Amino acid sequence: MAALFPSSALNTGVRKREVFGWAMYDFANSGYTTVVITAVFAAYFVGGIAKGAPWGPFAWTVALSISYAIVMFTMPAIGAWADLRAAKKRLLAITTVGCVIGTAALALSPRFSGATGVAVAMLLIVVSNTFYSYGESLTGAFLPELATPEGMGKVSGWGWAFGYVGGMLALGLCLAYVLWSQARGLPASHFVPVTMLITAAIYGTAACATFALLPERAKPSAQALGEAKAPGAWQQLRSTFRQARAYRDFMTLLACTVCYQGGVAVAITLAAIYAEQVIGFVASETMVLIFVLNIAAALGAFGFGYVQDRIGHKTSLAVTLVAWIAVCVIAALVTTKSGFWWAAAIAGLAMGSSQSAGRAMTGYFAPPAQMAEFFGLWSFATRLASIVGPLAYGAVTWLTAGNQRIAILSTAVLFVAGLLLLWPIDVRRGREAALRGQG
Repeated sequence: MAALFPSSALNTGVRKREVFGWAMYDFANSGYTTVVITAVFAAYFVGGIAKGAPWGPFAWTVALSISYAIVMFTMPAIGAWADLRAAKKRLLAITTVGCVIGTAALALSPRFSGATGVAVAMLLIVVSNTFYSYGESLTGAFLPELATPEGMGKVSGWGWAFGYVGGMLALGLCLAYVLWSQARGLPASHFVPVTMLITAAIYGTAACATFALLPERAKPSAQALGEAKAPGAWQQLRSTFRQARAYRDFMTLLACTVCYQGGVAVAITLAAIYAEQVIGFVASETMVLIFVLNIAAALGAFGFGYVQDRIGHKTSLAVTLVAWIAVCVIAALVTTKSGFWWAAAIAGLAMGSSQSAGRAMTGYFAPPAQMAEFFGLWSFATRLASIVGPLAYGAVTWLTAGNQRIAILSTAVLFVAGLLLLWPIDVRRGREAALRGQG
């Protein structure tokens, strides 16, 4: 563990076991995005529950957008409450239980049919994805407590890399069960529920390592102890929005995040649907594709974590955005499975590195006394992106009578916009503003 987590990247007093525990949460929750949102349930929702209707991708993105909207409008207040009361770990435990139960409940979806089945599946996705998103933001707020400013890229990369390993474990076990079921002629309505239970079990079990090893280092605010819970959080939230506008580079980064994360959200939520409905993959082939994509993403997150600390977060993120533009163009043009594999491989490398770089930059620009709160604003931006990107994709698909090639090509516009917004960011100025506690 010493070689994996060098002490030079960690803050004074932080033990390597704490970083391992923190990274294990990425390991735990990545099975949810990999199996539920990307590889298995997404395609089953459109092909099985919605019966392949042209509105299927749009309905799927609507369900996700509702959950992201809930998080977008509530997470900054939750972050403020966590900062004031040093309650990140407590809230993380609650959100973890919520997502695990919601994921297991998805196993009930095939029991319903028609409009009822669509409504139940959408409701369960809203519930499970809301809790997942809360947890993602809360665990990100621990990063600046663990890593030095110079080591944030490395530590963030470790977390994302661990996450993709966890995603591969969950997907690998699910793939084994799917292949076993298909060999016996069992339908998707049989094996999809079991994959949901497998994912929920891995999430809950692996997260135990986080709660056993990761301490709450923050201290409660004396102000918070004397205030009512809700008014204190909302008062702090309003103050944060006013203050954040003075952090020029942080706010520009949030705008950049909305754009490029919107494109990343398209890849995460619609890759399996595109592979099966446009390129012609079957369920087991799609799962293998996503499994390999996770390997590439893990390598990208881990390797680029070291690269970005050398060449800078901004340059690293710019490189990945160029790669994403290439992915969109290739995916829109190829007609063969082998050609789509190239797009998926590039997407995997770009996905891990872009997400790691964005999280590290957020921690670099956030004032030390308001980490969870500013990560709440980052969560606001990523959730807005997760609404804009997939919903636009679904709408374009519906309006073009199911032409997903036009939809994926239009996604490249989001990455171009992100690249243009990244250009004026001054990393040194943004860090100095954070350390001064003023814009």
